[in-house]
Formats: sequence, structure tokens, C-alpha cells
Amino acid sequence: MRKIGFLFFLLFAIAAYPQQEPDLTPYKSTEQKLKVWLKYADTALDSENYSKLLWITEKGIDLAKNHPAYLGRFYLYRGISYEFSNNQYQKALANYELALQYAKSSKQIKTETSALMRLNYTYYALNETAKNKELILYIKKVLDTTKSNYMKAVLYGSLGEYYLNYSEYEPFIQYQLKAINYKKLLEKSVANTENIGVSYSQIASAYVKMKQYHKAIEYLNDAKPYIKTSPYISAFSCNYYMQSFVALNNLDSIKKYYNLIHTYPSVNDSLFLNLSFANRSMSEYYIGNHQSNTAYKYAQKAVLFGQKSNDDEILMEANTIMGKVWYEKGNYKKAIETLTLASKSALTYDKESFVTINKKLSESYAALGNWKEAYRYNKIYSKYNDEMLQESAKQSIANAEAHYQNKTKGQKIKNLSIENTIKNIQIKESERQRLFLIGGLSLVAIIGLLLFNQSRNRKKTNQKLQLLNKELDEANKIKARFFGILNHDLRSPISNLIHFLHLQKESPELLDEATALRMQNKIITGAENLLSSMEDILLWSKGQMENFKPLQKKVTVALLFEETQKHFSSVENVTFVFENPENIILETDENYLKTIIRNLTGNAIQALNKTSDGVIIWKARQENNSYFLSITDNGSGGTREEFKALYDHSEVIGIKNGLGLHLIRDLANAINCKIEVVTALGSGTTFTILFQ
Repeated sequence: MRKIGFLFFLLFAIAAYPQQEPDLTPYKSTEQKLKVWLKYADTALDSENYSKLLWITEKGIDLAKNHPAYLGRFYLYRGISYEFSNNQYQKALANYELALQYAKSSKQIKTETSALMRLNYTYYALNETAKNKELILYIKKVLDTTKSNYMKAVLYGSLGEYYLNYSEYEPFIQYQLKAINYKKLLEKSVANTENIGVSYSQIASAYVKMKQYHKAIEYLNDAKPYIKTSPYISAFSCNYYMQSFVALNNLDSIKKYYNLIHTYPSVNDSLFLNLSFANRSMSEYYIGNHQSNTAYKYAQKAVLFGQKSNDDEILMEANTIMGKVWYEKGNYKKAIETLTLASKSALTYDKESFVTINKKLSESYAALGNWKEAYRYNKIYSKYNDEMLQESAKQSIANAEAHYQNKTKGQKIKNLSIENTIKNIQIKESERQRLFLIGGLSLVAIIGLLLFNQSRNRKKTNQKLQLLNKELDEANKIKARFFGILNHDLRSPISNLIHFLHLQKESPELLDEATALRMQNKIITGAENLLSSMEDILLWSKGQMENFKPLQKKVTVALLFEETQKHFSSVENVTFVFENPENIILETDENYLKTIIRNLTGNAIQALNKTSDGVIIWKARQENNSYFLSITDNGSGGTREEFKALYDHSEVIGIKNGLGLHLIRDLANAINCKIEVVTALGSGTTFTILFQ
């Protein structure tokens, strides 16, 4: 039963405009007249006055000649008028196809989306299976290319309804959940909020079909906050609650929602449809509790309201329940008459209902002793019941309970056939052979399932081993990289400190009092800087013990420059210049970037060993949406081959020098930045760190 998807998928923003027909004479251009007339049509659509909307669209189409965007909307509205006026699907179809044609030519996304969605339902209602399949393929192509969240929200839901029509519940639920996610991204509005509730309610209806009633109730509860403003959807939600509680045999809850349905106002068609649905559920409950007289009373109401609803599907379902009541009351001829009427359109709308009808027909003929007809309808029942079981087996979301219940129903009808065909040896032998065949097929299916599970488990184990090997390899690389950082960042400061101490111890005569004092201050400063570096690295190593991965946060370049200047304050014969006029703040890992800056600065200092007036300049700047940090020295420069380690991953890491340029390269890659170098013999070297 798909009526819940009718009313709230047209997500146009409809404003409240006066109901009085607008006067178009004051407007000079056709464009102005069309805007006013379209707003008038929106008002009629919003008030569900479809007869008036039909008249408005007739004039709108005549006015909109040579204006494809407006023609698309007016044809769409005319299709809605026909569809919701006594289900005139054939007339609606022609208008929806024209609406789609004009919407595509004028690139009107919302009109195209709504036309595709309504065509999907109309093709289903008219049993145009081939056209429906073709339309679904087109919708999938649109979804693969569109960037519109609106279009995805509506068309994923429409795809879901297509699969629900054919009882393919797994893809239906997947597409509906996608639709819900995109609907939640749209601008909040009453219509969109109700659409989310509709999707949750439709998922609940699928779980009802799969006989997972607690899961259905869970999704109905999810839908409640979204549909509280809509009597129409709330009434359908109550009916799905009733279906679930009928299966759970909870009479108090059944009566609660039955009474609640009668409190919701609605247009006649939807009112009769919901009342037929509700009385059918009540009748189903009393049949299950062997109270056939009470069940008959509700079944009568279900048929009466089904006739008034002008909906073939709801009438078919009402006649099905009435046929079951006649069977329970022992009036098998009346049951056969009613069920035969229901079966004419059952397969078109709902395979499960078709199976139920044929089962009851078989049982009714068996009760009359008409074994030939009983066997004929039993064969029909068995065929389509087996198809349903096969479809269910393909759906990973259908649990073992649903499968068990279907098999139990199948077994009951087989047992009944055997008991009632004692006088007919031929039928009895056929049934016995059929049972053996089913048993053999079941055994083959079980063996196949066991083999499949064994293969899948083996594949999962191999994947886990590959993942563990990959993680071990990465851990070894991380350990080597981190010890390289320790070696590279601590070795040089310790070497300088030892050099100062040896000089003081072995050649004190070279130092006068002022020089000695200056050297002592440098030793103290160097030791403090070394201690600070060690604390930084140890704290960093503690945070990186589990995962050696960057931690993004806001980093102030001014503080980085200040720490760098302090770290290298003991370096002599080199002038440091730091330029940061824009006070840049970066989004990156502070420790990674600090390590890169220290290594580049250390390399620059080494490059100035033979330069008496060495200068190192750090600059920070922004261009467009990119940030740049650069370090320039006025050393002797070099060749690009000397910096090959920045670009060539095959370069061997030197132990004495730590990771060097390898370290800079790897850390830069880790924080998604690039290192560029410009150098020339005699002209110094510039390294640039690029953040995008």
C-alpha cells in the first residue's frame, strides 16, 4: 500500500496568496503575468483545490506559450490535478511527460525532479513496467551527475519507492535512508520536515511487510516528531502502528490508534482510504482471535470505505480480509466469490496479498471437497510463495524470524492439502513428490550457504592479516622516523654544548674574563635551549605513542619565530631576521612544523660556516588563499642535486646526519604542505614551505 508517498513530495515553497483570481491587465509583460498566475496556481495547490487548479493550469498553459520554464510547472500542476481527482492516472501521465520535457529543456531542477517522482508512481499505478524500468535507469544517471541536494533528497526517495513496489526491501531501505540524509541538509520548512517523517514511515511499512514489527515501531517512533503537523501522514502512521500491534496481539494499543485515526481531518479520498485500512486491521485481529462475528463487522466497514476511496489497491485489500472472514465463518462459497474478486488486481499491487488470497481459495475449495480446484490454487500459491521466499533470501536485512514464518505458512498449506486429498491418490502423490523436491532444494541451499560462509570467513581472515602486516610495517617506519627526529634535533645542540665545554677546559688561556663570562652565558643558554627542546620532543613523543599522526590546530607564526630565535640564540656570526607583517595564523600540527623549521634553520646555519657576515631571513606571507613560510641564507649556495633527498624517496638516510632532508620531506608530506628550494652557487639558498 503506497498511498503514503502521494502528497508531500512537492517541495516547492508555496506562500499564502489571496484566493481571489488576480487581475492581469495592470501587467505589461507576459513574464510579469506568468509570475502572478503561477502564484495563483500555487495557492490552489496548497489548498488542495484540484478542480480549481485544473482550470488555472489550462489558462496558464495558454498564457505560457514560448516560455518552457512556466510550461513545465503548469503541465506538472495539471498532472497533479488529474492524479488527485479520482486517480485519473492516464491523463496525469501525459501531462507529467510534457512537464519533464519542458523542465529539462529549461533546466528547471525542481520541476524536473517533481515530474520524475510523479512519473515513477504513475507508471507503477498504470502497470507500465517497461517504461518504469527505463525511467529508473534515467533517474540513476541524474543522481550520478547532479550536485543538487534537493534533487537527491527527492529522487533517492523515489528510487526507494520503486523497489518497495516490487517488495525488494533492502534497496528500498538503503535509498530511503539516503533520501532522509539529504532531506536533513535542506533548508528547514514544514513540507520538508513532513517529508522526513514520510520516509521514516515508509521504512516502517517495509519492516511490517518483513514481519519485523518491533523494528517497524522503532521507525514509526522516529517519524513522530516530523509528522505531528500533518493529519494525513499521522493517520497513515497510526495504521502502520495498528498493523504492528495486531501481529503482536496488543489489543489496547490497537484500539488506541484505531480511535486516534478518527480524530484526524482529511480530504474524502484519504479519509476513506485510512478508515478502510484501520477497519481491515481490526478485522485481522479478531480473525486471529477466532471472533468471526466481530471480525465481520469491521470487514464490512473496510469494504465500504474501500469502495468510497476510489482506490483499487485499498479495495483489493479490503475484499481480501472479507474473504478471510467468510472462510472463518464457514461460508466457503462466499469466501471463494469474494477472494476471486480480490485476486483480479492483487498481483499488480501486492504479491503477498496475492499469495494470501490463493492460499485461502485453496483452503476454501478443499473445505467444499473440490480437490481439483484446491490443488490448482495450491499450485498458484506455492509458485508465488516460493518466489517470495527466493526474493527474501537475497535480502540480507530480512532476519531468520521472517524466513521461518514464511516457511511455517507454506508447511501449513502443504499439510492441509495432504489431509484433504486422502480420496485422491494422484494429488497426494504429487504433493509428496513436491515435498521431496523442496527438501532436496533446501538441503542444497543450506550446503551452498555453509560453503559461502566458509569462503567469506577465510577472506575476512586474510584481510585482517594483511591489515596487521601493514600496521606493523607502518609502526617500524614510524619508529625509525621518530628516532631520526631525536638524533637530528638533539645531536647538534649537544655537539655545540660539548664544544663550548672542551674549549673552556682545554684552552682556558684563550679566554679573557669577559669572553669567559660570555661563553658561560652561552653554555647556560645552550643548555636551557637543549632542555627545552628535549621537553618538547618528549611531550610530543608521549602524545604520539599510539598514532604518529598530525594533530591539526591553530598555530601562530609569531610564536614559532620567537621560539626559533630563542632556540638558536647561542649561534654566533649569524644574524637572524624574522618578517611576519600580516601576523599569520596557520591550521596545522605545531610539532611537525616546529621540527621542519628547526631543521631548515640548522641546515642554513651549516651553510653559513664559511660566511663571515651570515644572515638568515625567515618570512611569512599570504597570497590569495595560500600561505608561505620561507628561509633564505646568503651562503655559498649549491646545486639541485645536493637537495635530491627532498624529491627522491630512494635516497639513503645517513646515520650521522639523522634524517636531514628526508625528515623535512616526510614531515611536510604528513601535514599536506610542499617544500620548494631555489639555490645557485654563490647566491645562497631559499627554502619555501607552501600551505594550501
